[in-house]
Order: sequence, then C-alpha cells, then structure tokens
Amino acid sequence: MSDKVTQKERDAFTGTETTGHVWDGVKELNTPLPKWWLYVLYTTIVWSIGYWVVYPAWPGISNYTRGLLGYSSHADYHRDAAAAADAQKVWLDRIHVASLEQINSDPELVEFAQNGGRAVFAENCAPCHGAGGQGAPGFPVLADDSWLWGGDLASIEQTIRHGIRSADAETRVSDMPRFGADQMLDATQI
Repeated sequence: MSDKVTQKERDAFTGTETTGHVWDGVKELNTPLPKWWLYVLYTTIVWSIGYWVVYPAWPGISNYTRGLLGYSSHADYHRDAAAAADAQKVWLDRIHVASLEQINSDPELVEFAQNGGRAVFAENCAPCHGAGGQGAPGFPVLADDSWLWGGDLASIEQTIRHGIRSADAETRVSDMPRFGADQMLDATQI
C-alpha cells in the first residue's frame, strides 16, 4: 500500500532528501543516477540510432535495410572465400594430377592433404563414425585395422571418391546378397 507524503523531507539516518513515496513504512530516497552514467546512456542510444542508419540493420520480408554505407557481410564472406579458394588452387591442382604415391612422397602435399582431410572428415564423416573414428551403432570403426573395404590408400580413395551404395557406377555395394532368390546357392548349400 502506498501512502503519499505531502512534503518532501530528509531521511534522518542518511540525510538524503526523500521522494515523498512511502511503501510499507519505507521511505524512498531521492538518489538519481550519476550524470556521467546518464550521459553514457544517452550517447549509446544516439550511437545505436546512427548505426541503424549507416549499416544494414532491419530485416524485411524478402531483404534487409541496406544502410547508407551499403555494407554487406555476405559480400565480405564471398570475397574471403574466393581469396581462400585462389590460395588453395595451386595445391589442389597439384593434388589432382598427382598419384597417391607422389602425394605421399611430397611432405608439403601430405601436410596440405591431411589438413584438408581433417576438415572434410570432421564435416562429413565424424557425425556417424565419431570424431576419432571410434564408430557408432550401425557405423563401422575407422580407428582399427579391420576395414570392410580395405585400409590401404587406394581402397580408402576408392571409397571416398565413389562412396557406398551411391548412384556412382563405381560405388561399393554393401547389401547382403540374396543367395537363394538369385540362385547363387542351391537349397542344400543354403
């Protein structure tokens, strides 16, 4: 319940003027924010309004406000991605024309291939096979010496390039054969 005091008075304990509001017998002291704090607050408000005008800020239904500077983080990304692709082009061209043995004998190509392979594995393989290749239910372990399709470089390259059960003509097929239906075995053999 709020009782309004008609006259402002000073608090006996602190000597600070009260606002005249009393709640449950507690008087509200008149202690405004420091001026420097208010100036910082007002400055940040003006700064944010200026930022909204100068840079892209508000999303629309099909686009966003461009801002006076016309800045676009998407353009920055595409520029940086193109520069990165150009920087890697020399290495990728060398890898595309080299055989596995040539790549394996060149320390610079091995380092580039391993770093790229690490990134590709993390993005494409790790969700199923685990970050360390430890496997998961339904997905084989890649960190041991028992590989379904062989663990040598040529076998790994074949699997990565053509996949398993894909539309590629050279894909590896892992379906269990229908020995009886396809007459691969007769009844006594089954």
